[in-house]
Amino acid sequence: MPNYLTPGVYVEEVSTGTRSIQGVGTTTAAFVGRAPLADARPHEAVAINGWPQFLKEYTRPDTPGTALSRAVYGFFQNGGRRCFIVNIGEGQRLTGGTRRREGLAVLEEVSEVAMVAAPGFSDPAAHDALLSHAEKMKDRVAILDPPEDVDDIAQLTRIALLEAPGKGPATPASGEQPQKGLRPRMSDQGFGAFYFPWITIVDPMSGERVNVPPSGHVAGIYARTDVTRGVHKAPANEVVFGAGNLVRHITPDEQAELNSNGVNCIRYFPNRGIRVWGARTVAGADSEWRYLNVRRLFNFVEESIALGTGWTVFEPNDPTLWGNIRRDVGAFLLRLWRDGALLGRTPEEAFFVQCDEQTNPPESIDAGQVVALVGLAPVKPAEFIIFRIGQHAGGAEVEEVKNG
Repeated sequence: MPNYLTPGVYVEEVSTGTRSIQGVGTTTAAFVGRAPLADARPHEAVAINGWPQFLKEYTRPDTPGTALSRAVYGFFQNGGRRCFIVNIGEGQRLTGGTRRREGLAVLEEVSEVAMVAAPGFSDPAAHDALLSHAEKMKDRVAILDPPEDVDDIAQLTRIALLEAPGKGPATPASGEQPQKGLRPRMSDQGFGAFYFPWITIVDPMSGERVNVPPSGHVAGIYARTDVTRGVHKAPANEVVFGAGNLVRHITPDEQAELNSNGVNCIRYFPNRGIRVWGARTVAGADSEWRYLNVRRLFNFVEESIALGTGWTVFEPNDPTLWGNIRRDVGAFLLRLWRDGALLGRTPEEAFFVQCDEQTNPPESIDAGQVVALVGLAPVKPAEFIIFRIGQHAGGAEVEEVKNG
């Protein structure tokens, strides 16, 4: 206590010790591909805050558009606000070289990115590179494009296999030739989402009607939904702005088959327009990470907590520290619950934070570790709305609505 010597009123600033955990951004995308100007800022992660800035950096009046430029335009058209561009130029790969960082490797240094796509690359090797990047970083998801021309819908339900150089697809041990598939490999933790089909737009540079992969427009929808509803809301049942048509129209029966295999369809509905009509990841149908909004919510929570608790490093590892961690993380999760991101009638049903003697035994303390267990009950999308219609004895109809 200060040593007060003169009678009077004294004001002191007293720290409450509470440190608010702020949520990280989730709306920044990254696009890797070939820019209209092949030699414009190659192998750099360049921040772009609008379509005019992209035109200035990567185009000239006489340059034709590319899959990358059309994706970036679709991103901003659908609500995107900021993205990073990595121009790999002509004849380059998505993955980095041995002597310099290029392609997706450049984005490892950009923690702001929450979603990554490679417009114009839809082969199994590209899908694998994008998924591997997202799985390594653990703070972003990959948005994967299909090939433009798909004649057999069933191909989208089968996993694509990488081809051995000069030998075709790898052959299973049984000796049977595998069926050719187009769906990306599984990501057990759900770090990717696959969309079908391509869409038809008006090229912003030439004014011509062109077919484009959907990843750029879908990334913009992710950003738009995050701003208007929150990262916990599935980015589905959303209009694809700028889409004038679809390369292929999906029937309800085809949708049923594709959705159960982790293929998110883009469909046209009379009087409602062209909409994203799926919110699955490429994890298995029985995986707890099969819903895209669940994967992105956990990315958001994990990164926010990691950044917001950085002050704990080198603090005394004792009950005071444990209590402060429980308080700060609990306050952050309480805000999420109040925003509707977590499921439960009470905070106790929605989440828990444990950081005490059980999670931090003496051997953990001696190793310099502090461990907190955090559990969440995420809100999952209502994919199937079931109407049960019947009649009671008086003849009037009764209707029950059930979310399934």
